[in-house]
Amino acid sequence: MKLYRFLTGPDDSSFCHKVTAALNRGWQLHGSPTYSFDSLNGTMRCGQAVVKEVTGKEYDPDMKLGEQ
Repeated sequence: MKLYRFLTGPDDSSFCHKVTAALNRGWQLHGSPTYSFDSLNGTMRCGQAVVKEVTGKEYDPDMKLGEQ
């Protein structure tokens, strides 16, 4: 099965660490990153889609994707 996640976070090193952790767990970048201004908080936000192929499991909407 193929899994999809969209990672988001503030434009700081914590976002880079989040993406790096996903890559080191076997996730792959999917598409281009996004960058947007959060006017409510006055900060920039980043986003990046990642995908992962997992064998031997069936998709379940209750599964925690980050633990795969």
